[in-house]
Amino acid sequence: MHLLENIQLALEGLRANKMRSLLTMLGIIIGISAVIGIVTVGNSMTHAVTDQMQALGATNIIVNVQQRGGGMMDMGPPPTPTESDMITEEMIEQFAALHAQYITAISLSAAGGNGRAEEGRLFANVSAIGVNPGFALANNVEMLNGRFINDGDVLSRRYTAVVSHRFVENMFPHGGDPLGQEVRVNIGASAQTFVIVGVYEHIPMGAGMGFGPAADNINIRTDMYIPITTMNMITGATPRQYLMFTVMAEPTVDFNVFEGQIRRFFGTFYQNNPRFTVTTFSMDMMLNATEEIMGTLAVAVAVIAGISLIVGGVGVMNIMLVSVTERTREIGTRKALGARNISIRIQFVVEAIIICAIGGILGVILGVIMGYVGSMLLGFPGFPSIDIIIIAVVFSMMIGLFFGYYPANKAAKLDPIEALRYE
Repeated sequence: MHLLENIQLALEGLRANKMRSLLTMLGIIIGISAVIGIVTVGNSMTHAVTDQMQALGATNIIVNVQQRGGGMMDMGPPPTPTESDMITEEMIEQFAALHAQYITAISLSAAGGNGRAEEGRLFANVSAIGVNPGFALANNVEMLNGRFINDGDVLSRRYTAVVSHRFVENMFPHGGDPLGQEVRVNIGASAQTFVIVGVYEHIPMGAGMGFGPAADNINIRTDMYIPITTMNMITGATPRQYLMFTVMAEPTVDFNVFEGQIRRFFGTFYQNNPRFTVTTFSMDMMLNATEEIMGTLAVAVAVIAGISLIVGGVGVMNIMLVSVTERTREIGTRKALGARNISIRIQFVVEAIIICAIGGILGVILGVIMGYVGSMLLGFPGFPSIDIIIIAVVFSMMIGLFFGYYPANKAAKLDPIEALRYE
């Protein structure tokens, strides 16, 4: 019997027993749809997380002062860095000049605490941050109007401010150009007056992953950027000395090599410091670790869901054994007419493969729908790759081959005389 005839015979058998065939396929359908749905949602989450991290600065390297030998097992409070332990602006300038070809920008910042801008009944909550011009590039600040803090602001210690569009909506509800307008902001125990020179777009943390904060636009707290020198003057912090800063590296830089160069450069200034040293941490390292973790989780969950495919395969084997029993006289008749064992075996194997292939196709369709709906509900709709679809269908057919071989082999070994006598 030719392969095409076996396929036609298998399809006729499925049409003759529609409900039984559907129930047989159910395990395959559930297994394939679960695997595709989970992989789709997992991939979409991975892309969302990596995109969010890249937006935060995939090429950023954080340089900070850290206690030597500090670990979880150390007893007692960690020592407090003094002025002599800090990174000076002269060190940063020397580093920038020596490695200029590897650097896109250097970001310096100083937190000033939470504050509140008020004018009559209008108000806006802010987190005041002192920054240098490189902060905008390293932190992907998207300007909507005006400009960011520049070198002139920093050198002259100007009381200029860059505010968010949410700040503008709260403080200028009737419209109008906020640039050049003065706002009075309470920072700590004092109130300071700043001139707005720029407006940036505020993007809540996690908004790109579908679970951003639910704060209303009236009470939301957004960052307000002022010159870092002005912030140091307001807070009384030590000028030109830092515990941490960020290097935005060129995209073509080898991060492992460059981080080693950073540690070696600053290590020369800290080689005689018994308490502190300089360490580095890159977003690229965190990005790779996150992708690896998300990929491992997706594979692990998909494998767990794939166990249902084994259950489905057992169901296929069971129904094929029933089919062999029901068609015992048919098998005996075919053998009496000269059918070879291999022909009988192929017939039942093909039938099992067809059952699993159709179940696999239905599972793919259901899995694509489930994956799209699930990822859309989480805020990042996506579709499975063609590769996973092909693998799923082929895998379902392999299940049919594996679990269909035993019933097919049993049918092929039936004695024709005994089969003809079977009632």
